[in-house]
Amino acid sequence: MSDKKVRVRFAPSPTGGLHLGGVRTVLFNYLFAKKHKGDFVLRIEDTDQSRYVDGAEDYILDCLKWCGLIPDESPVVGGHYAPYRQSERKALYREYAEKLVREGHAYYAFDTPEELDKNRKEIPNFQYGHFYRDSLRNSLSLKQHEVDQLLDAGTPHVIRIKMPEDETISFNDMIRGHVSFETNQVDDKVLLKADGMPTYHLAVVVDDYLMKITHAFRGEEWLPSAPVHLLLWEYLGWKADMPQWAHLPLILKPDGHGKLSKRDGARLGFPVYAMNWFDAKIGELTPGFRELGFLPEAFLNLLAMLGWNDGTDNEIFTLDELISKFSIERVNKGGAKFDFEKAKWFNAEWIKRTSAESLKDKVKAVLEDKGVAVNDDNYLLKIIDVIKERCTLLADFYQQSAYFFEVPREYDINSVKPKWSDAKTDFFNVLMSRYADVQMWESADLENLFKALMEEKGLKAGDVMLPFRIMLVGGKFGPHVFDIAALLGKNETINRIEQALAVFNA
Repeated sequence: MSDKKVRVRFAPSPTGGLHLGGVRTVLFNYLFAKKHKGDFVLRIEDTDQSRYVDGAEDYILDCLKWCGLIPDESPVVGGHYAPYRQSERKALYREYAEKLVREGHAYYAFDTPEELDKNRKEIPNFQYGHFYRDSLRNSLSLKQHEVDQLLDAGTPHVIRIKMPEDETISFNDMIRGHVSFETNQVDDKVLLKADGMPTYHLAVVVDDYLMKITHAFRGEEWLPSAPVHLLLWEYLGWKADMPQWAHLPLILKPDGHGKLSKRDGARLGFPVYAMNWFDAKIGELTPGFRELGFLPEAFLNLLAMLGWNDGTDNEIFTLDELISKFSIERVNKGGAKFDFEKAKWFNAEWIKRTSAESLKDKVKAVLEDKGVAVNDDNYLLKIIDVIKERCTLLADFYQQSAYFFEVPREYDINSVKPKWSDAKTDFFNVLMSRYADVQMWESADLENLFKALMEEKGLKAGDVMLPFRIMLVGGKFGPHVFDIAALLGKNETINRIEQALAVFNA
């Protein structure tokens, strides 16, 4: 590690929802920065105006806020290296592109989109590079006076990097070790588009340099772009300031074949975005982990374990623990299969570990969304403590707790009727009478009284415990039945027994 202050960045394009792979990239950047007392920068790469989507930037910021991964510098909070939107930095990039042209590392290309399409159709595997560049319309093939005339006339053009021939470019990746590329296999990428906007290739290098980024973590799908970026750092004279690179492994489909996509989520029935994303252009809603009922702590925890571990069998980590234990050397080279059942396991574990007070507002929102009014927060806290171990998603709190607030609207009558008898009716009539006399309405006392009456009446637990549960909650679910009765209170418990008896005996 150098003596420079660690500075990392996440640089998304505001073109749609935030894939869980993107959030994992944020997380690893954030963990590395905080581990080394550095800065985490959010930079919006909105240079491709044709793909810009209104609302996408706010969505990205909301996702990071929900996850608790708050940038030290961003378009919202500002910073010493503002502006943090590339569209607001447009004037910067042309000067660097022109410098590359002057020094022979880049050139003007005047080919029209139609001409390029024609070449792609007529020439198999056409690439705009060293093999064809001299036969195309650019400042390498044209005479200088022709180039000047075209520029003076305002002819639309792009600036392309001039990739060298027959060279090998290498760098050391923090995850993959030594990586090499043959320049003959890389085309002359566009650096500055006809509208004056930079492409990702130029903008990322210029901005990383000007913002003093020390480490660049990104997905392995960007590896093919690395030789262009390495050359730009060298050609612009900034090689000594180039960040250290780490190309993160892909998050794979559950079967391990290929990168996990939005379509895979739709096909297999799970989200791949952090939060719900509505694409107004096509009227399509893509579901998110937040709305499905994931806690942000669980979401971050499961992402951290996709491609990283701390060298032990531990799987549950708080954000502070992840910061303390994170090491880029323990990030795997190979892709990580996404397992939705495992993801739900993480959420269930986090729900168990989270205090009722911390869950209260989220659970209240779930219940009120279903039309259940919550008027007593202390009552809700007691319910959460009793049922949270039975919940995998926040949405589960409705099914697991609605009966605490509302009398069951229907009963699992088929589990009761076949074995119902007069003896059982008598048991519950006597139970109501005995419960009416109870002074201290506590779970253990209710259970003892219930079991004593069973013995007195010569009944077994299998005869009356299930009917009692169904009387109180409507079905075969819920926590310890006497804990339920204790929370419902004396009058409500007796009323529910009486009401259910009428149904069972109908």
